Amino acid sequence: MLQTPHVQTLLVGPGLPDARLADAELERLLAGAHHAPHAVLGAHAAADGSGVVVRVLRPLASAVTVVTDEGVRVELDHQSGGLFTGALPGEKVTGYRLLVTYGERQEEHDDGYRFLPTLGELDLHLISEGRHEELWRVLGAHVLTLDGSTGTAFAVWAPHAQGVRVIGDFNGWNGVAHPMRSLGSSGVWELFVPGAGAGTRYKYEIRTRAGQLAQKADPLARAAECPPATASVVHTSTYEWTDTEWMANRGGRHCRASPMSVYEVHLPSWRPGLSYRQLAGELPRYVSDLGFTHVEFMPVMEHPFGGSWGYQVSGFYAPTARMGDPDDFRYLVDSLHAAGIGVIADWVPAHFPRDEFALARFDGEHLYEPGDPRRAHHPDWGTLEFDYGRREVRNFLVANAVYWCSEFHIDALRVDAVASMLYLDYSRPEGGWSPNERGGRENLAAVAFLQELTDTVRRRVPGALTIAEESTAWPGVTRPTFEVGPDGFGGLGFDLKWNLGWMHDTLDYLERDPVHRAYHHDDMTFAMVYAYSENYLLPLSHDEVVHGKRAMVAKMPGDWWQRRANLRACLAFMWTHPGKQLLFMGQEFGQGAEFDHDAGPQWWVLDEGWPGHHDHRGIRSLVRDLNRIYAGTPALWELDTSPAGFAWIDGSHAEANVLSFARYDADGRPLVVVCNFSPVVRTGYRVGLPEGGAWREVLNSDAAAYGGSDVRNGGVVRAEATAWHGQAWSAALTLPPLGVCWLRPDSGKGGDLGYRRSWAREP
Repeated sequence: MLQTPHVQTLLVGPGLPDARLADAELERLLAGAHHAPHAVLGAHAAADGSGVVVRVLRPLASAVTVVTDEGVRVELDHQSGGLFTGALPGEKVTGYRLLVTYGERQEEHDDGYRFLPTLGELDLHLISEGRHEELWRVLGAHVLTLDGSTGTAFAVWAPHAQGVRVIGDFNGWNGVAHPMRSLGSSGVWELFVPGAGAGTRYKYEIRTRAGQLAQKADPLARAAECPPATASVVHTSTYEWTDTEWMANRGGRHCRASPMSVYEVHLPSWRPGLSYRQLAGELPRYVSDLGFTHVEFMPVMEHPFGGSWGYQVSGFYAPTARMGDPDDFRYLVDSLHAAGIGVIADWVPAHFPRDEFALARFDGEHLYEPGDPRRAHHPDWGTLEFDYGRREVRNFLVANAVYWCSEFHIDALRVDAVASMLYLDYSRPEGGWSPNERGGRENLAAVAFLQELTDTVRRRVPGALTIAEESTAWPGVTRPTFEVGPDGFGGLGFDLKWNLGWMHDTLDYLERDPVHRAYHHDDMTFAMVYAYSENYLLPLSHDEVVHGKRAMVAKMPGDWWQRRANLRACLAFMWTHPGKQLLFMGQEFGQGAEFDHDAGPQWWVLDEGWPGHHDHRGIRSLVRDLNRIYAGTPALWELDTSPAGFAWIDGSHAEANVLSFARYDADGRPLVVVCNFSPVVRTGYRVGLPEGGAWREVLNSDAAAYGGSDVRNGGVVRAEATAWHGQAWSAALTLPPLGVCWLRPDSGKGGDLGYRRSWAREP
């Protein structure tokens, strides 16, 4: 409480200045249309030196008294609308407190209008230039202690606003008492609110140039209320990371020459009802047991509609509150790192929802979205696109990418819907789009944004990756930005690109009855025509098991046994094809239903009481072994982006539905893969081999342990000096029905352990 050795009560009298505001200025202040409230509120020396005027806005108060550090006490007069005014003798006031009376209750406060701006000139310059790469450190809400007073500094970019007020728990959601000041041409509004601390809910109340009031969540809020509530929440992290070694080493190896298999997860439904911390007790253990190197979270940024799965983001800087607070999310990431698992987060800079509380027409006008409706409206999702030509908007997004990789230790960002950003005519009819200044359909501003994004992440967060979900043949997605291609564009600079062409072709082939597959054999070979045009990741993602597309096992033709065999063959083929792998949750055990964002995976099919549990457990056992052998076999990943790492043995045996090829590591050691996509056993099927000696069958997708018919090759086969398929050596194999075999030179030690060697090194 305020301690004063003596109190002297003064009233405004002769010789003291009149503190009342002119009616016009008072009206602007009360309407929330004042751009410089600090110029009139707080304590200010009178122009003629006759004293100090004090003005305080407390619309619900019955009385306000100023008490200076020297013990002088002045009861202020109520002018109008909650504005209390008065005067003190002297030339300045070094410090004072406010005693505010509400009926019979009296509260003691510091005055937020006595503090200088919390943003410096350099910050404002960088914001104006669109170059503040740590934007979250200056905009948003930050708990600070200024001149002995602890509170929260609020700052928001709203350049078109007449005025901005902050509303929240600290003022009963009545913004009259807390108008913010404009910091000049930067478009930033700022206010320090003493007493507001962590956990405080708040929004911004914006007076538009049209005179309307809009209540908006903070674009840079680091926490938010759990939907359907929409307020922002002041958050200060107290989390202490334990992954120092992981973070120090993640930049020491490149993903292109390292094993990378990804388990895609929708966190709210993986185990419905679990919090981030509860997930941390289960997800790392499960993913480690299956041998995946990474998890990919569908977007965890705050989003109002759960049915969007996070792809319509309203809070780009806030992990969704559905499962806990931001430090709880940090704990989950930390736990995954402790288990040796990298974390990829889906990131959505392509569009945002139209919800009134969020980014749409944020300050009453087009701000984050373009003013041209032909460029602002996203035709596929009913959302709004970002204005990539506006430097402050690019800054908001680029800083956001850096934020997730640095503040939450995210190891990679999978950038969603890149194609919709790159093309002005994406999903638009003729006449529904306007060309760029070159007359073309490329979105030049989006190209520049993506290049800035990848370069900045690589520079600011060494070891963090960027992965493009890009569905067209845009050249140079994974080419460095400084390398200009024949099209005149530099590369986009991504580390990896989703190979959606491979995914579509593979599923098109496998969904056909085997009797028709011979006529579509090139669906399985065409990806190798362009395999080295980019650095690829092979996705079997959530997009392929929703909206009537059916679960993976349900896509396959035939009876239940054949469907499972087709799925096992698909996975065994996928893990050997050049490129990294991604598999969506539930498909690792062959669940029969599509993705349901409320129910989550069908875990019960693995229970012993379920009649087919052996079948589902068998598929999961296969995935476990695929990852285990893959991680110990450099031939499957070391030369993923080099033609030297792959060679066809026979890619043309269409009538038999058979493919065979070899993968090589940097030392030239091979792994041979033979795929039989027909439902018949092929005995004595001769396959060319790149070298002689004994070859061990290290994986067979038809093994009984996986739910297959156990048509195998006895563990070891011996190559004969019989030329075949252009090879000097060959062996007669038994090909399992709808099965895939992996063979490699026998080490003499059995199994695959003799082939394992460390990959955690510089390539």
